[in-house]
Amino acid sequence: MNEAGKNSFYMSPQKWIKETNAIGIISKSGNNGGTYAHSDIAFEFASWLSPEFKLYLITEFERLKKNEAYQNKIEWHANRVLAKANYLVHTNAIKNVIVPTLTDKQKRFIYADEADILNVALFGMTAKEWRESNPKLADNGNIRDYTDLLHLVILNNLENINAELIKMNIPQSERLIRLNATARKQIELLQNNKNIKVLDKLKVIE
Repeated sequence: MNEAGKNSFYMSPQKWIKETNAIGIISKSGNNGGTYAHSDIAFEFASWLSPEFKLYLITEFERLKKNEAYQNKIEWHANRVLAKANYLVHTNAIKNVIVPTLTDKQKRFIYADEADILNVALFGMTAKEWRESNPKLADNGNIRDYTDLLHLVILNNLENINAELIKMNIPQSERLIRLNATARKQIELLQNNKNIKVLDKLKVIE
């Protein structure tokens, strides 16, 4: 820095590397020589040299982010649709096995009640408890809209399992215990699964 103003001052890639112990950049002399740098350094240098190149980088970045956001929404919505499709299996079992044994008053609450069995087994709370804890989010969705992909996958599994347990006339209290045990085992098994992690990065909370 002290020599920078002198007429004798010069700077080359090799001198820069030697004087500053620079990393991310390599410079070699000779026929097969040249200067090579990490892409971040190369982009910054090229942006300094050319405003047009800098504008190109910004434009390309914005285009890629828009495409990524669009793909993310497709992936996330697809998983929510899958969860809702599997829920039909669950409600069908309730309709055919539980509903015929209930009074008219009980029938009005049974579907929400069974949905909360799944919520408690997986999330440890009912839909109402979640709404009370998250009033700002509750206006735009429910606990299942704001969960991650791991829990959505397990929720799908629990819906199918609960449907089968209902058909076997297993009492609700016993089903809750079984479902919770299954949820805990599946979380332990799948939480570090690389495929789940890759897909979960695509999730967009709108």
